[in-house]
Amino acid sequence: MFHFREIRASFDRDTIVVYQAYNDAIANAALTVGKFVPPFSFQRMTWIKPSFLWLMERSGWGTKANQTRILAVRIARSGWDAAIGQGVLTSYHSDIHRSQDDWRTQFENAMVHVQWDPERSLRGKKLEYRSIQVGVGRRLITEFAEQWTQEIVDLTPLTAKLRQFRQAGDHDKAKRLLPRESIYRVNNATASRLGIES
Repeated sequence: MFHFREIRASFDRDTIVVYQAYNDAIANAALTVGKFVPPFSFQRMTWIKPSFLWLMERSGWGTKANQTRILAVRIARSGWDAAIGQGVLTSYHSDIHRSQDDWRTQFENAMVHVQWDPERSLRGKKLEYRSIQVGVGRRLITEFAEQWTQEIVDLTPLTAKLRQFRQAGDHDKAKRLLPRESIYRVNNATASRLGIES
């Protein structure tokens, strides 16, 4: 049984995979050079998500406008760990923050925002535990694009195949193709900061 808040991801000793959805122009440019370049925006927060199924729900399984290209972005764990280690939750929690004013001050000055959303099943059902998404702010985006990013893989064909299986009701076939995700452990300070349970 999963805890209410914990990180689940595909990762190895040095890297972790996060998912994003873009339009053709941004995706093609990134895939050509292996990192994010214009027309990718370096002037606004970019949200990265280690849950493949959460991104599927968010992008309508790759059918929503400007979200038809699904990318798996392999980034350095050092970058990911540094980001979530300074992340601030997007909402106040009395068991985490000293006061609403303290949370608000942290949030307004944060370079990284963290949000917990209901995880999704293959069928799109909201599950009883949360999935993390991390907003990398403008002051860190260049570092994310040029230093953290190790590889970008186009998962659009896989998404199309999964979408076909779902539409046909072949959920077992779709399940076998999903990226494997495991619990990603964090240090105690980060766990306390983000309300992660162990």
